[in-house]
Amino acid sequence: MAEGTVEVTLQDGSKGSGVEVQVMESTERWSETTLEDGAVIRVKMTVMSAVRTEDQYDAQGNPTYLLNMSPVVSIVRIPEQYRKKGQ
Repeated sequence: MAEGTVEVTLQDGSKGSGVEVQVMESTERWSETTLEDGAVIRVKMTVMSAVRTEDQYDAQGNPTYLLNMSPVVSIVRIPEQYRKKGQ
């Protein structure tokens, strides 16, 4: 399960330690946004890796996790006047 202990930078900028936790499954849903100029864009975040911090907990006593995420952006629709000519 755990891959090893790593040094992490916490939200307050201090250093701490954490345990790498393997991502077993990830289901991302698209958020679709319509912009004022008529463009429709879909965005989702893909979790690449996770670290469970040691000795750091939220208000409910749950351990905190640091996530390495990558954004995925897809243009669904763009008004013709904003397209590059000749494409």
